[in-house]
Amino acid sequence: MVPLLFISSGLFLGWSLGANDAANLFGTAVSTKMVKFSTAAIIISIFVVIGAVVGGAGTTETLGTLGAVNTLPGAFIVALAAGITVYLMTSYELPVSTTQSIVGAIIGWNIFSGYETQLDVLSKIVGTWVFSPILSAVFAIIFFKITQYLINNFKMHLIKIDMYTRLGLILVGAFGAYSLGANNIANVMGVFTKTSTFGSLKIGFITLSSTQVLFLLGGIAISVGVFTYSKRVMTTVGKSIFKISPVASLIVVLSSSAVLFVFASEGLQSILLTLGLPTFPLVPVSGSQAVVGAVMGIGLAKGGRNVNYKLLGKIGMGWILTPLLALVISYIALFFMQNVFMHQVYL
Repeated sequence: MVPLLFISSGLFLGWSLGANDAANLFGTAVSTKMVKFSTAAIIISIFVVIGAVVGGAGTTETLGTLGAVNTLPGAFIVALAAGITVYLMTSYELPVSTTQSIVGAIIGWNIFSGYETQLDVLSKIVGTWVFSPILSAVFAIIFFKITQYLINNFKMHLIKIDMYTRLGLILVGAFGAYSLGANNIANVMGVFTKTSTFGSLKIGFITLSSTQVLFLLGGIAISVGVFTYSKRVMTTVGKSIFKISPVASLIVVLSSSAVLFVFASEGLQSILLTLGLPTFPLVPVSGSQAVVGAVMGIGLAKGGRNVNYKLLGKIGMGWILTPLLALVISYIALFFMQNVFMHQVYL
């Protein structure tokens, strides 16, 4: 019972991620009424759990090297600080990064405990905060040009275009949910992997390791967040930054999903290494940042008109404040846990 109580903060963080980052996968689709919210929520819930359990190991290992939180009370506070930060930002309808919040909280633990923050790992993670929305924008521009060419050169009835668009939104949304689960489950449960007391779990013909049990619980928490609190952020991303068409919304989902995938796939990294090509680091990146980057890419591909730069600046400010706020909350909460509640937060 006590271990479950301690990981409750991770479950809260998972709920926050579902309310924020996971919702963005279908934000543009739902806001353009191409996909019902209930349909989007069900698809996200199924595939985010599969992605977390099957493919979450790579990014978790990277995050663990940033700060090896080595007690359950310490992990509880780190995840709680990150969850509170995301919740506060979400309450202002800002699509912030769960990755940034957990990184800030881990650094807060490093400072409090006296452990060194691995600057090479930190620079790799922070680099993706800049690179991932840019890459998503580039993907969006490329996909937009390809789609525009196909529509202009292969005459299709509007009904058929609408049908293909709806189907495409569902397929790439499922792909994106899988990628988000694989990439971002490290944010939710990564700090608990070194202190987990769960054993393996057998479900039919499938046996889950201790870490995968954690990821399963985290994936379920993300799903709950999607169902209970995600509509508000969907509206912000899908409508407010740039007025977007249904076809463009498909491009946004595909672009952001591709970014999440390339930063989560151990298989893709192995293939690139075999071919002697540069690889993408296996680090958790923000679904929110990828979606915002893709929406901006569509806006730029259309000439940059009607882009809400004021709102974009507000979102960017949220990205800067998120890790700083999480660091401060984490440090203060660790102090109280150690000195008031008398729980050891580091070894």
